[in-house]
Amino acid sequence: MSLITHLSGFISISETLEAEINSIAKPTSFSKDQVIINVDGRCDTMFFINKGLIRGYYIADGKEITNWFAKEQEFATCFYAFIARKPSFEVIEALEDCEVLSLSYSSLQALYRHFPETERIGRIITENYYIKLEERILSLQFKTAKERYQNLISSKPYLLQRASLGQIASYLGITQETLSRIRAEK
Repeated sequence: MSLITHLSGFISISETLEAEINSIAKPTSFSKDQVIINVDGRCDTMFFINKGLIRGYYIADGKEITNWFAKEQEFATCFYAFIARKPSFEVIEALEDCEVLSLSYSSLQALYRHFPETERIGRIITENYYIKLEERILSLQFKTAKERYQNLISSKPYLLQRASLGQIASYLGITQETLSRIRAEK
């Protein structure tokens, strides 16, 4: 599925709008393990993933804590830094060789100005991001480690083959040993 097809799920895309999106969406590739954005770096770009897996993580007490994963047909960026125009607090890394479309902040703002209907897309993407964020917070606060793992299996089964157990454990807010114990209980 292309970016245009994906966005067509939100609004009707005219030929003029399609041409504009295609002119500002720059094909970009990242190699496996490549750091895309570093802590305190400028986050001026949002990525639409055509192929590959990207994660966002922060570092606390020398440990990487995975904050999110994004796969094909999803957007990836440090949303806080991108929207607030502040330095990133997280690292964004390609977990696989990735092919993405890069959308700069300034191009996206120009798109909103010249095609007001695209603001609906921005609102819907932001709402979906907020829902995922709220669900993640609630899960970390109120679900057991086993419940979080079971939810991951049902909602993101692809992660078991595409991310390391350490990355998955940190995403679930548990140690790798606890994750191994939960997996052995099955």
